[in-house]
Amino acid sequence: MTLFELKKILGSLLMPLPILFSMIIIGLLFIFFKKNKCGLFLCLPAILTLILLSLPVVTQQLISTAENRYSTFNKQKHAKLHYIVVLGCQVKPHKGRPANSQLGACSLARLVEGLRIARLYPYAKLVLSGFSINNTSSSVLLKKTALSLGLHHTRIITNPRAKDTAEEAKQLAYKLIDAKVALVTSAAHMSRAADLFKQQGIDVIAAPTDYYALNLQASWQQFIPNSEALSAATAHQHELIGSWWIIIKRLYDPESI
Repeated sequence: MTLFELKKILGSLLMPLPILFSMIIIGLLFIFFKKNKCGLFLCLPAILTLILLSLPVVTQQLISTAENRYSTFNKQKHAKLHYIVVLGCQVKPHKGRPANSQLGACSLARLVEGLRIARLYPYAKLVLSGFSINNTSSSVLLKKTALSLGLHHTRIITNPRAKDTAEEAKQLAYKLIDAKVALVTSAAHMSRAADLFKQQGIDVIAAPTDYYALNLQASWQQFIPNSEALSAATAHQHELIGSWWIIIKRLYDPESI
């Protein structure tokens, strides 16, 4: 098992659902086998937290700070652009489906924003980044989708080797330094991504997309638990852990990330 795989496993275990379900299961074991009330002190807070994190009115407050840190891309503020970097995200490899149907929601949102900006700057290159999953590269799927939507192949650059955002920034640095670069990623992820690129000497222009926007739901829906709110809470936790990981790595090896 590689360090990258270990990091991903540990990160997944630290998400809200695994933590809360573990608390509930341990609590139930105490209740049914130990016959004491200690289990209630695990079960009740876990159930309450799970309900709260599933409420749009609560989760929107968590995610909105990160999502609103950067404004959407505005062409009026940027006369020239050399590169549009679209960071990789979720893919669902399936050989019998077209490339666009193998992209997850966040991948599609990022690619669409990248293509939108590419149409505004006809001489800018579109850089599609993303690692291989089950021998299927997300950057290749992004490229195939972009080609099918009409972008010329000479405008596309792929970066299929990077496993995470830190590696994406490192591997692309030699090409992007001193260039005008728009960085496309999910709004909740933008702050951490921009920081990692800045560490490599690339001062990017933020182009956030893939907003949760839970506050736009009907007022009565704000108080009904749903999976989208829980997904937003998971994204928030993912970014927190990612930021802590960066801080820890920089403490013992400032040049590593």
